[in-house]
Amino acid sequence: MVSGPNLNETSIVSGGYGGTAEGIIPTGSIKGPNMHHSTSSSSMTAEEATRGVAVEKYEAMKKWGLNTYKCTKQMISERFGRGSRTVDLELEAQIEVLRDTKRKYESVLRLAKALTNHFYNMVQTQHALGDTFADLSQKSPELRDEFGYNAETQKLLCKNGETLLGAINFFVSSINTLVNKTMEDTLMTIRMYENARLEFDAYRSDLEELSMGPRDAVTMARIEGAQEQFQVHKEKYERLRSDVIIKLKFLEENKVKVMHKQLLLFHNAISAYFAGNQQQLEQTLKQFNIKLRPPGADKPSWLEEQ
Repeated sequence: MVSGPNLNETSIVSGGYGGTAEGIIPTGSIKGPNMHHSTSSSSMTAEEATRGVAVEKYEAMKKWGLNTYKCTKQMISERFGRGSRTVDLELEAQIEVLRDTKRKYESVLRLAKALTNHFYNMVQTQHALGDTFADLSQKSPELRDEFGYNAETQKLLCKNGETLLGAINFFVSSINTLVNKTMEDTLMTIRMYENARLEFDAYRSDLEELSMGPRDAVTMARIEGAQEQFQVHKEKYERLRSDVIIKLKFLEENKVKVMHKQLLLFHNAISAYFAGNQQQLEQTLKQFNIKLRPPGADKPSWLEEQ
């Protein structure tokens, strides 16, 4: 089989088939002005951009790998007792107190949610029992008064129970915000601080190791580079340490303020409910600006969303 003609070698023949060679124009010569130059420039620009992105990614990966190696080395050294670490005893004690407090508050939150669910089921049962008593009061003339008294009692208990549930739900919501948002935000900053501490110690150890070696030209250049990196990570460590100290202070103030209000609410609402003091229970919700769903509202209450 013979291959087809090369398009660059194809000619345009004037005069039809079998014409003379005169008037033949090679198609390879039909080119727009500066077309080759423009195409080459575009190709070079695209190639340079691609090469620049590749180099940038390579440098970033190289920097990340070196940093990971140094931090892993420092972590292993600390774990096996061969490396030294920067210790701030007072700050680390405060951090440990916060983590212990968070665990205890999470336990309070879990138990308060369980109380809400159990109490909600009891209120629903009281509501159904009151409806049943009311129905039997209409259908049992001989026991109308007795069933009626019990129906009214269950309805009153149900109403007070829903009021108490509103208070407990507000308590749960506030504790949840404190634990899972406010405390967690501070702990996130603490984790960043601990990573910065590890990096700081890793580059400090690297600088100390280089300083103990020979002082030739190559080593001096490496020491200078290590000194720059050490200074960068030292500033980062000190900045995050300052952020943690400030956040711990504000967190403690906010925690005391929130818990003072919520514990007072919880105590007053529980005490009023089990003392049968409906007026005091309703006054407690007004005191803390807690609003229940008005009867007949279309939007489902939080009780129905549990």
